[in-house]
Amino acid sequence: MEDSELQAIRAKRMQQLRASGGGMAGGPKFGGAEGGQEDAEKKSQMEEMRRTMLIQILDNDARERLARITMVKPEKGRAVEDLLIRMAQSGQLGGKVKEPQLIELLEKINETNRSETKIVYNRRRMDDDDDDLEGLFL
Repeated sequence: MEDSELQAIRAKRMQQLRASGGGMAGGPKFGGAEGGQEDAEKKSQMEEMRRTMLIQILDNDARERLARITMVKPEKGRAVEDLLIRMAQSGQLGGKVKEPQLIELLEKINETNRSETKIVYNRRRMDDDDDDLEGLFL
């Protein structure tokens, strides 16, 4: 996908949001139930925009793999989606991301986030002293 296509989609979406009163230029809106409904509407619109961008960025196999990852680990799936969207917006992706490319990206993410488990044994010195028992068992 080319940058010009993404920019056109973003511009169209921003126009739709502004037309529906969802633009950020108006500032926060107060009004009880209406505000909650507007927030829910904005949130659903943003999720829909996110889904359409991911459809444009990923091919079918990669999208399926990402969906399986999101089912198992929602926070990790969301982080990968965010990364892919940022990469597409900055022009780092050349065309649709295929499943092997997604796997490669996931491996890189796992390498950077991998933390080693370290187990430390703390022995008690006072109560667990075997020197006290030497004379008892002869």
